[in-house]
Amino acid sequence: MTDWLPPEQRVVITGLGGVTPNGLDMATTWNNVREGKSGIGPITLFDTSNYEVKIAGEVHDWDPLTYMSRKEARRADRFAQFAMVAADEAVEHAGLDIARISCDVGIFIGAGAGGIETYQGVQSILDSHGPGRVNPMLIPMIVPDSAGVQVGIRLGARGPNFCSSSACSTSLDTVGLALETIRRGDALVMIAGGAEAAVNTLGIAGFDQLRALSRSNHDPKGASRPFDRARNGFVLSEGGVIMVLESLSHAMTRGATPIAEIRSFAATSDARHLTAPDREGRGGARCMTRALIKACLTPDRVDFLNAHATGTPLGDPIEVCSIKTVFGDHTKTMKVTSTKSITGHLLGGAGALAIAVTALALREGCLPPTINLTDPDPECDLLHVANTAQSVDAQVALVPSYGFGGHNSCVVVTKWNE
Repeated sequence: MTDWLPPEQRVVITGLGGVTPNGLDMATTWNNVREGKSGIGPITLFDTSNYEVKIAGEVHDWDPLTYMSRKEARRADRFAQFAMVAADEAVEHAGLDIARISCDVGIFIGAGAGGIETYQGVQSILDSHGPGRVNPMLIPMIVPDSAGVQVGIRLGARGPNFCSSSACSTSLDTVGLALETIRRGDALVMIAGGAEAAVNTLGIAGFDQLRALSRSNHDPKGASRPFDRARNGFVLSEGGVIMVLESLSHAMTRGATPIAEIRSFAATSDARHLTAPDREGRGGARCMTRALIKACLTPDRVDFLNAHATGTPLGDPIEVCSIKTVFGDHTKTMKVTSTKSITGHLLGGAGALAIAVTALALREGCLPPTINLTDPDPECDLLHVANTAQSVDAQVALVPSYGFGGHNSCVVVTKWNE
């Protein structure tokens, strides 16, 4: 698998950063995910007395002033703050000195809801005090590209700066599109990922009205249970995950050590419904098949699949149907897990988190588990990494992501072998 493209078109991950319910950095997040330690608990960010849903994956002990000036914090919505801190970590992890390298560094950071917390707060001020009291920074803070812009200013990254917003596929799309940006020669280095901060009154109320959220308030850490017969919805979480992508030739020239290689990206659309996926999973199957074709791999080469699997009654069996369509008999021997059982669903940050976890799983030879899988649904009969991590020398992994509106995205990640 080493000579399928020239080095300037091969793209590797050289740095990871994360602020998640499972840790304020990627190392802590990875350790907790690997050990199956849930980041889900009772909501503390607002009073849930009048809400049916009282649990979420909050970023705990968050103080933006630990990482940035008061002025920077005031001008950045919570989701953008997560992205800024995660990007700092990713760049440091990559050993990347942006001011000293000869090429421009690009940014592709997305969000599904954007600055929903700022919007909600300013709307209250507008209603009570009128337009004259509206924060003049409102618009720059609520637009989804705010995170990428803030990161670019903070790091001095002067390459292409874009934003993707494709619901729960958002940050997998940003990573995939950053891959394509490097591959077509528009950048040698890209900072990519996504962030979200929708654990607030509007976010919880909105998703609960769709009947998408788990109401297992009595058991927060057991509430997110993909593929389990007792699953009853996803758990909304917040956070941001950012990674540094580079052409292999650039990474080697500066002496960087890749974490993993992003081999291909594909995307399709169901073009069917605002929220419900195609019941036969045809769009997801086409997307995974296309990603494998672009990676010059057959389905039987995939060792590990980090499923989108959110724990909804409808979504999980449909995803299993897609997987079986693509992998056939290989489904019986391919390991499958779901990061969201441990982290909850980061919406626009979920895909990047899944890629980061998958990259580290390949590097460490340790597949993190799907926790809370105590009574597997017969409709979801895959080879699950259930409840406990497994030591497996996996070489090839598939990471799919699906979003409201029929978005289907997928990347192929391979282990870095010098």
